Amino acid sequence: MKQVGPDLICLSHLRWNFVFQRPNHLMSRFAQEKRVYFVEEPVFDDAPPRLETKHVEANLTIVVPHLTTGTDQEASLAQQRRLIGSLVREQDIRQPILWIYTPMSLPIAADVEPSVVVYDCMDELSAFRGAPPALRERERELFSRADLVFTGGQSLYEAKRAQHPSVHAFPSSVDAAHFARAREGVEDPEDQRGVARPRLGFFGVIDERMDLELIARVADERPDFQIVMLGPVVKIDPASLPQRPNIHWLGQKSYKDLPAYLGGWDVAIMPFALNESTRFISPTKTLEYLAAGKPVVSTAIRDVVTPYGERKAVHIADATTFVAAVEAALAEPKEARLAIADEMVSATSWDKTWRSMSKLINEALQTKRSAVVRTEGNVPCSTI
Repeated sequence: MKQVGPDLICLSHLRWNFVFQRPNHLMSRFAQEKRVYFVEEPVFDDAPPRLETKHVEANLTIVVPHLTTGTDQEASLAQQRRLIGSLVREQDIRQPILWIYTPMSLPIAADVEPSVVVYDCMDELSAFRGAPPALRERERELFSRADLVFTGGQSLYEAKRAQHPSVHAFPSSVDAAHFARAREGVEDPEDQRGVARPRLGFFGVIDERMDLELIARVADERPDFQIVMLGPVVKIDPASLPQRPNIHWLGQKSYKDLPAYLGGWDVAIMPFALNESTRFISPTKTLEYLAAGKPVVSTAIRDVVTPYGERKAVHIADATTFVAAVEAALAEPKEARLAIADEMVSATSWDKTWRSMSKLINEALQTKRSAVVRTEGNVPCSTI
């Protein structure tokens, strides 16, 4: 495979094998044309500091720093910085694209000499539970170093665009062909097979963004509705999950299996709480649900209301109207619904998003190279 442009080092707060989402889609595509090193947050054990590397695709390497248990934050950053430096030397990585998902990782890349710095701001991390107090200051520093800032949605773009001269909105996209398999009558997974109908389904991370009271309320108002919840429980006590005979917590599922679960749902739901942690989210699952051909009901997340609610692709509801919205979704004509869904899904793809991002990166590279040439051309003769 011919290498196109410099290598890419991605610093992520999300683990590659957590939930297959934006970083996975983008890095897999960049790996089609360049070496990609996906650096996760550290894990701690009793061994000396080291790097664990794993090749998951031909050009894609997952890098996990292992630090000694008990290492304090300052020493942890210093050790990661040294480990990343050793990776750059051993792999002969020269002037890579430095792609950052969390500003908190900025110090560990201090010795990397990037050709371009990209901040892919997919969420407002400072609004999440347990966010480090220093995150906002680190983000200001990252804005000062970044050449490009991408945002995971329109509302996040509006919040960030005044903080950097080159901010670009890239709402989460979709692998339409993958989720369209749900329309093909796929076999119901074993742990869902015994669940009665109608089924209301959700997949994704189950954390402080989830409106657990709403889920319980829907289950109580309509005991005949079977609510299927897929995904890891993170940052909240699993004991806080409402337990009802018609709520089914089935755990995390692999990305490849999601269409099979979706295929057995009657309505796909997004029961998000409306709070600081959901103020700027742009749920990837919106388009995935639509690609699967399912009617969708969501709470009033801003980036769902516009454009999906306004285009009648998604039913928008609150706690008092959610059941009625599900009933309306179940009753709506399938042909008209699919026409709207297909129109919205066809407008984007992860391939299109990746190509657009690549174009901006290449333009930034060219601009910086041209600036270097101009600067070198202006060196006084006496210094040559």
